Amino acid sequence: MRLLVEAADRGSFSQAALRLGLTKQLVSRRIMALEERLGVQLLIRTTRKLTLTELGHEYVERSRRILAEVEDAEQAMASHLVAPRGTLRITAPLTFGQSHLSPILASFLSAHPEVKLDLDMTDRPVDIVAEGYDLAVRIGSLSDSSLIARRLMPVFMVICASPAYLEKRGVPTSIADLKSHVCLEYRHSRGTAWPLSVSGKTEQVPVFGSYRSNNGDVLRDAAVAGLGLVQLPTFIVQPELDSGRLTTVLDAFAPPSSAVYAVHAAHRQKSPLVRAFIDHLSAGLGRSAPSATILRADETREP
Repeated sequence: MRLLVEAADRGSFSQAALRLGLTKQLVSRRIMALEERLGVQLLIRTTRKLTLTELGHEYVERSRRILAEVEDAEQAMASHLVAPRGTLRITAPLTFGQSHLSPILASFLSAHPEVKLDLDMTDRPVDIVAEGYDLAVRIGSLSDSSLIARRLMPVFMVICASPAYLEKRGVPTSIADLKSHVCLEYRHSRGTAWPLSVSGKTEQVPVFGSYRSNNGDVLRDAAVAGLGLVQLPTFIVQPELDSGRLTTVLDAFAPPSSAVYAVHAAHRQKSPLVRAFIDHLSAGLGRSAPSATILRADETREP
């Protein structure tokens, strides 16, 4: 099962063998033996890449859960004698990972030398169960109720622009003014709209612009260059706000704060390694959270 999951994740026997410290021939033979024993084809082999069959997808997903249970059982026994150990696969947003997670991950590894971390930083939507991640760091609303989430820190959104842009195009004072402004758009948002607070309710307000990206750093740099208004979390733009390179506008219409969550599948809830990491992450983010993300009085409860 481990060989198959690794081959599916890497897309080749060679990469799986390299990852596991085995030969390509051994990995290939053992997976072929597994297919023969099951009586089904799990992988489609081409000269370029391995792909899973429909039954292969189902078997790999089940294998991930079984392997996770095996690791949890081993960790549960080991926890009576030693510190957490094993491999933890994590996915996190790119910018947040760079700015907030990097030092926390380093300190966790220093405290737990028998743990291995496999970190994938990406802004694309990730199916943590199907793709075999133990834990995801996510920002904003959570749509999958089958996952277990722990709130780590609040996130505040602001609309901002460079002083040069505002001098040239004027300072918007109402939501209606957005129609006459260039708005830099985040590609993973739903449609071309910004969430704004209108009469105490959050509404999706249409915005218009000629620049879209799936990365907040890129949009921040575009705003600093005077290309338009941008709506981003303060953990991305706080240094620019502090230096005056960006200025907030429409503060009265800022949407309610969201949050950063540690998210994992239900079957990982009892994992000592996952619990230890989330505790460390929560403590680290509590210390490193920028001043702009201090909890408001009505947001101190766990959701």
